[in-house]
Amino acid sequence: MRKRYLKEHRPVLYTNLLVTGKLDQHLAEIDEACEERMELIMQQMAKQESVTEALKATDQRAWVARMNSIRNRAEEIVLQESVYKD
Repeated sequence: MRKRYLKEHRPVLYTNLLVTGKLDQHLAEIDEACEERMELIMQQMAKQESVTEALKATDQRAWVARMNSIRNRAEEIVLQESVYKD
């Protein structure tokens, strides 16, 4: 997603990274940062919303639904913070 964003919205930066051979490194760094941030945000949201292993044991469907909601919201945050930033 970051590569497509750079190509479409930041062509000069994309070209500079490509020409200097730093594009792959940049994309790998963004990917790693996104994964770490997703994990942190999801943990914080799950804790704040009391989505625990106890809930998973007692009502698995509710746990899955709430975790999916948390994942979707966390993904939107990470995309705005890391992928679609200038």
